Amino acid sequence: MSATTDDSPAFDDLIHPRQRLMICAALAQAQELRFDLLAKALDMSASVLSKHLARLGEANYVASRRDAADSRRQWVELTSTGRSAFTRHVAALRDLTA
Repeated sequence: MSATTDDSPAFDDLIHPRQRLMICAALAQAQELRFDLLAKALDMSASVLSKHLARLGEANYVASRRDAADSRRQWVELTSTGRSAFTRHVAALRDLTA
């Protein structure tokens, strides 16, 4: 399901797979997270995390940037579109389980 412009609950097939849900949940709690620390916190390999971030990025749900002081480091954040989609998805899950 694609992003909508309101805050009504909306199940999102892109976010729903377990690993993407974990990524969005972690990013929703922070302004941004360093890629390597996110991978470690989620017990995910860098390649698996990269794959899922690429899919989320295609939908404009996440954005990343290189660290200005150390270009080897990458920072990842939920975009406003991603944060809204995650919030609506969690609300839809709550509705399903209520």
